[in-house]
Amino acid sequence: MMKSYLEILHYTLKYKFLTIMVVLSNLLFVIFNLLSLVLFIPVLQLIFRDPSSIGITPKPHFEWGFSDLFIYAKEYYNFTMSSMVKNNPLDALLFVCISVMIAFFLKNLFRYGAVWFQSELRMVVVRDVRDALFHKAMKLPLSYYSNERKGDLMARMNSDVNEIEIAVVCLLELLFREPFAVIINVATLIYLSPQLSLISFFLLPISALVISLIGKSLKRTAKKSQEQTSRLYSSMDEGIDGIRIIKAFNAVTFIVNRFRQTNLQHQRLITRTFRKKDLSPLLNETIGAFVMLSLVWFGGKLILDDPSNAFSGEVFLTFVIVFSQLLRPIQNISKNISNMIKSRASQDRINEVLNLDEVVTEIKSPDSIDRFSDEIKFKDVSFKYNDTTILDQIDFTIKKGQNVALVGESGSGKTTLINLIPRFYNASSGAIEIDGTDIASLYLGELRSLISLVSQDAILFNTSIAANIAFGEEEPNMKKVLEAAKTANAHDFISKFEQDYSTVIGERGNKLSGGQKQRISIARAIYKNPEILILDEATSALDLESEKLVQQALDKVMEKRTCIIIAHRLSTIKNADMILVLANGKIVERGSHTELIEQKGVYKKLFELQTV
Repeated sequence: MMKSYLEILHYTLKYKFLTIMVVLSNLLFVIFNLLSLVLFIPVLQLIFRDPSSIGITPKPHFEWGFSDLFIYAKEYYNFTMSSMVKNNPLDALLFVCISVMIAFFLKNLFRYGAVWFQSELRMVVVRDVRDALFHKAMKLPLSYYSNERKGDLMARMNSDVNEIEIAVVCLLELLFREPFAVIINVATLIYLSPQLSLISFFLLPISALVISLIGKSLKRTAKKSQEQTSRLYSSMDEGIDGIRIIKAFNAVTFIVNRFRQTNLQHQRLITRTFRKKDLSPLLNETIGAFVMLSLVWFGGKLILDDPSNAFSGEVFLTFVIVFSQLLRPIQNISKNISNMIKSRASQDRINEVLNLDEVVTEIKSPDSIDRFSDEIKFKDVSFKYNDTTILDQIDFTIKKGQNVALVGESGSGKTTLINLIPRFYNASSGAIEIDGTDIASLYLGELRSLISLVSQDAILFNTSIAANIAFGEEEPNMKKVLEAAKTANAHDFISKFEQDYSTVIGERGNKLSGGQKQRISIARAIYKNPEILILDEATSALDLESEKLVQQALDKVMEKRTCIIIAHRLSTIKNADMILVLANGKIVERGSHTELIEQKGVYKKLFELQTV
């Protein structure tokens, strides 16, 4: 648990000023909270004693020293009170009331001060953790997203991070407010009555035992509830994302029932978590009430057995009031520890992502590359995923300006092969070289700046058309945007929109047709002006008319560029300089369209199937 506390503390100590102000405000709150209660003793003395029986306290003399300052303040207050009581008890009562009012005002002022600084501190920590998670998510390899649910990552960024927000507040109170409150209250109780204080201390070990027993169970339940939250997020995401298919297959009832089951399990686990978390302070309060009643009995017995005892009625009442305040920090310690235990499950889930191996990383002193001038060479490249061989000893060369096509059945390794070039994955063995330099030794940013990708699924963003075309730039160059759109056969349909290039196209570009989205995707690739263009089945999801427009755009883009094409329709790659035929992760045939037809092998069979 200590490691968990240190991690949370590390988040907060980045903001030293805010942390110090929260701690200082809480400490002053504790002091004035106690002072506002202790100042009631003179009021009780005025009520329970005859003013004539109260002697005047001698006027104190101040001596320099930190502890002397408190002693002097106490004695001077007693001197002032005793003098006023002798002269005019009503003036003394007014003075006490004003003193208590000032103490209450300062107590609440510093409590609000703690809340003021705490509110910013907790949110900057949440911001930092969420930033770190999102940044890590952007750096993780594509294989992570093949294995994990998107909803799980969303849950970690939302509900798990929110638990860290609660933990920040709890930890500061747990370390810097509640222990100080316990110490100062205990010291006051011992000063008032050592005998009764010994009885009250039985509360502490009993509370510790209660916290320990409930805490272990709480962490297990909290972890299950967070995992169920991930499933809930995934269920919502799938339902909303797949609404067209759900409606088309008349599966609304089926999906709703499945979601209800997931939501029901989530509700049950969260309910159990809340019940366990709230049980600890309630048990502590019950134990505290029992101890307080015991104190009332023992204290009352002391007074009744010996009325002349120095332990007077007003001191006894003050003791009970201060002890009741001791229960509050003890209950808060219990509550905060429960929250910290609950947050540990979320913290573990966040750390699981933050500590993941990024796999694709740069070496310490990478080589620089600003242009592609000669060739791309695959040298005995193999790739394994979870001990399954996806690519096996791939060996070929692409000369600058060549168009190379990859064909083969689904699962033959085509997409994996092109994903190795911009280092979305690292090759398991062998090397991929650009102009004689292994891409693993190059700056990732510079390598990827040479490459543009047009995929089968046109991934667009919920912003303007211009911003999508100039993706990655804060201020789009509109001249380049227009040129790219015209080359991609997109300018005509964009101009028909009321706001043309400023039109916001909706989430994932849902305001556009498939062909329109793909042409904007091509325009985005053109805007980057890449030396290497990767086309991953860019026309396979389109109707014939859209395919024709997109193919015309691609033909313009491919001129004078090195292109690597995954082709679904083989008729579109007849003019490729080289065609590689993949099967089971290996290159089984290579050559031009004419050469492969003459070989009468795998390629000829695939081509004939599409032309029948």
